[in-house]
Amino acid sequence: MTHRTLKVALLGAGSVGAQTARQLIERRAELAQRIGADFELIGIAVRNLHGHRDVELPQQLFTTDADRLIDEADIVIELIGGIEPARTYIERALSDGKDVITANKALLAAHQVDIFEAGRRGGAETWYEAAAAAAIPIIRPLQDSLVGDRINRVLGIVNGSTNYILDRIDTAGITLEEALDEASRLGYLEADPSADVEGHDAAAKATILAGLAFHTHVPRSAVHTEGITQLTTEQLVAAKRDGYVVKLLAIAERLPAKPGERDAVNVRVYPAMVPTDHPLAAVHGGKNAIFVEALDAGDLMFYGAGAGGVETSSTVLSDFVLAAKRIVRGAPAEFVSFDANLRIADISEVESSWHITLHVADEPGVLEQISAVFAGNEISVRALHQEQLADSAADASLVVVTHRATEGRLQRTVEQLAEASAVRAVIGVMRVEGD
Repeated sequence: MTHRTLKVALLGAGSVGAQTARQLIERRAELAQRIGADFELIGIAVRNLHGHRDVELPQQLFTTDADRLIDEADIVIELIGGIEPARTYIERALSDGKDVITANKALLAAHQVDIFEAGRRGGAETWYEAAAAAAIPIIRPLQDSLVGDRINRVLGIVNGSTNYILDRIDTAGITLEEALDEASRLGYLEADPSADVEGHDAAAKATILAGLAFHTHVPRSAVHTEGITQLTTEQLVAAKRDGYVVKLLAIAERLPAKPGERDAVNVRVYPAMVPTDHPLAAVHGGKNAIFVEALDAGDLMFYGAGAGGVETSSTVLSDFVLAAKRIVRGAPAEFVSFDANLRIADISEVESSWHITLHVADEPGVLEQISAVFAGNEISVRALHQEQLADSAADASLVVVTHRATEGRLQRTVEQLAEASAVRAVIGVMRVEGD
């Protein structure tokens, strides 16, 4: 090894940061061989010098002076999380020509254009494999392995906390409230669980994946986002009865061009029913899985741990080795391209199948009235299930599963059903995916 020793700055010593620091220290010789040069962890920037760490690390490495570390480093690993001060640190490092490794999905979803532009100015590269699915390698397959293909859809489970909750409901038969309490006790949820259960974490990851898959910047604000807190017991029971499993899905999809227009892309997050024979239905616990549907390669599935300090640090270290090798070789930085600039489509343009649960009057002519609403919106019914309500001799539960139609037409249909004289109430509406 004739190259000088590379200096590495680590910002943050939380669960992922502490595990990353441990491995940089313990596996230094092994990683240096892979890089072709030695390196040194010169410091770990933290807010509290004496805070609790998941692993024991040399105290002399800790500092509150992140700016000094950035000035001295060749490579900066940002594992602070959040928007600020992480954004300022990252853009400063990139502008100064230092490669940055980050797992900060929220920051990238909100400011990836500015971050990549800072890298272009400084001739430095941003590495963020850990930002989309923790230990699952999905960024580089999209950015490199499939760059010559045409990706039509990315569909997956990218939030382990909500997958754990929904899986427990399905496999243990407990309620949503019980599953939420259990997940909180086991540490799957933060003190403020809204980022997970309201779908915001998954939406940030979907934004990142969409940009890579379609070479188009999709603003976080353009991602239709629904969480799992509005799910009802009746919906979850109906899903299981009808042969489905409920999953919180992130979907990024290319929509065929309309006459006189270019192709569009839509990105969305919502709970959906998945058939029990679909591979995503078998994703249990806190695991993640991502399907990529490509024109030439066909269907590809990536599965693994979607969270965890040790697991995520594996991906961070992979980025570190690649960044260090780039520096040693003197190779130019590579940049993400958003040059396709596809039109961002509203969710009303997307085609879906819907599973609709109604409480209706149990009397002649009800089915004809409801069928007329679907027919008036040019929506075909694929399946229908009706049963008497246990607590009412005059009312029945009616479940309708539609064929695919645009979300706009389906939404109008539900609104008209709610106003129909035979319908007591619209109890639940959920999309069906993967069928």
